[in-house]
Amino acid sequence: MRNYLWIALIVAALAGCSSTPTTEAPVDDRGAGAGSAAPGSSGAQTGGAGGGGVTGSATGSGLGGNPLRDPNNVLSKRSVYFDYDSFVVKEEYRPLVEAHARYLQQNRNARMTVQGNTDERGSREYNIALGQKRADSVKRMMTLLGATENQIETVSFGKEKPRNQGHDESAWAENRRDDILYAGE
Repeated sequence: MRNYLWIALIVAALAGCSSTPTTEAPVDDRGAGAGSAAPGSSGAQTGGAGGGGVTGSATGSGLGGNPLRDPNNVLSKRSVYFDYDSFVVKEEYRPLVEAHARYLQQNRNARMTVQGNTDERGSREYNIALGQKRADSVKRMMTLLGATENQIETVSFGKEKPRNQGHDESAWAENRRDDILYAGE
């Protein structure tokens, strides 16, 4: 119950801050720890403790004007990682979620699916439920920031779509995630 209250409080604070117009979405992608890349990044996400981060316009140009495909734009980043047994969006991924919410708000015809995933630990049923809570928490945050309910679909794959087949903490950290997919991609 306390998790829901914290989420509600944090989301309400973010919603209050969202009234400030901005076109930039800075991200300091610190990943799993100081100086390390995000789990499963394989160079796809930039930044780090000393790396400066990524800045991109939510409606910006690049690669034919599609910010979703511009590797320099925050919108090209599509994974939100979670702590073990948690569906609370980590602070470091909030700018990413905010940027996608802003994009949906500015592009009312855009549609996305948020896919919730878990690591291999726990029963299939538990992990399906946890993956759904993770996807729903990102959707809830985006709708509070201006996206509409019908723009975002959520689905849980539980432990069925691991990004890393390993059986250790680093593999599990890569698998505890939401993936954001836009319709038509």
